[in-house]
Amino acid sequence: MRLFGSGGHLRHQRLQTVLTIAAIATAVALPVVLLGVGGGVSSHELSNLQNAGYQIVISAAGLHGIANAHRLTGQLLALPEVAAASPVLSIAVDAFPPGKGAVPSLAEGVIPDQFAPTLGPTEDGLFPQPLPLGDPTDLVHYDNGTYAGPATYDVLVSSPFAQAYHLAVGSTLGLAPVPNATEAVPYSVTGVFGVPLGTLGQTGAFALLLPLSDLQVMTGYARGAGTPVVDAADSVEVAAAGAVSTEPGALAALQRQIQAMVPYYTVSTLSQQAAQLQTAASVLTGFYLALSSVGLTVGLVFLALVLLRRVESDRRSIGIRRALGLPPRAVVGPVVAEGLAIAAIGAVAGIVGGIALVDGLAAWGSGAVQEAADLAIFVPATMAELAGAVVVLALVAGGLAARSALRLDLLEALR
Repeated sequence: MRLFGSGGHLRHQRLQTVLTIAAIATAVALPVVLLGVGGGVSSHELSNLQNAGYQIVISAAGLHGIANAHRLTGQLLALPEVAAASPVLSIAVDAFPPGKGAVPSLAEGVIPDQFAPTLGPTEDGLFPQPLPLGDPTDLVHYDNGTYAGPATYDVLVSSPFAQAYHLAVGSTLGLAPVPNATEAVPYSVTGVFGVPLGTLGQTGAFALLLPLSDLQVMTGYARGAGTPVVDAADSVEVAAAGAVSTEPGALAALQRQIQAMVPYYTVSTLSQQAAQLQTAASVLTGFYLALSSVGLTVGLVFLALVLLRRVESDRRSIGIRRALGLPPRAVVGPVVAEGLAIAAIGAVAGIVGGIALVDGLAAWGSGAVQEAADLAIFVPATMAELAGAVVVLALVAGGLAARSALRLDLLEALR
């Protein structure tokens, strides 16, 4: 047998071979994409947790669900085991660079002197120190919950944003909660912070950092009639002091102490989050493989049918070899070898195609798709195991065809 055949009368066999390779390649490309992207995103999130500058996170259900963030920060800082407590409010706003229309941006409101100590070693060098956002404590504008104090109207912009719109320290940038220039408030750009390459998509890279109280007032999460959450934040990141940060027992005790202070919020350590993330990643990997097995099964069934069809079409040649007394492996060897070759070519094509697809999404995708594709990781050992599994399973298809060849009736085959 020949893999692709030659001559016009074998054109149909060549088409069968090409379609079988395409079926196997498509089935292999699916787990390549799922495992590469899923594994990359999980590894990225796990790395962020392991390199964070804080150890405990307070979170709440709902949209911007932590209330009275400034007061809670003061209560946490009163604990001797707490070195820093950084409330963070993340909201999409619209920025208006000079002479430009609305630019969707991700704004984060922070307390400057609390945000910096919770930065990990990979992030610390990306921000100017100290953060040039006016009042370090953000208590002047907050003014004991009245928000009647003077606002700084300072903002830090990410380096991609600054480069795209030619912003520098001293530039003016309008910010508004809606894409309406008449509602924009002018902010002074007081600094630029870096964004690690490959961690954010183009839109996400357009990030802003401003005082927590300023962002709360701008977006309606400060205090007033109809305020959904008063003095709101999405989370509070707590950095433990001294040896508490590295001693599991002391850290667990601090977690319980904070949980008693905020019984209606979720208080977790990063080690717990990392364990949960690893468990979730394992479950997703199993799901990806189960989902992919459906496509692989279809591809290998297709391969088995093609090999059985080849045995049927070459039955006379097989009968002659058997009648001449050739050993079984010489009779069925070409059938099994052809199946293995088709499976190997399909597996390699699927791996290459899956990687190319992810690269294409990273280059030309948009939003979250591009961000996730940028994080994809293709582990050579995993790809080799996937290709090896396909080739081993192809032995089953080849075995079925070989069994059929050895069971042919010689008289019928030679007729």
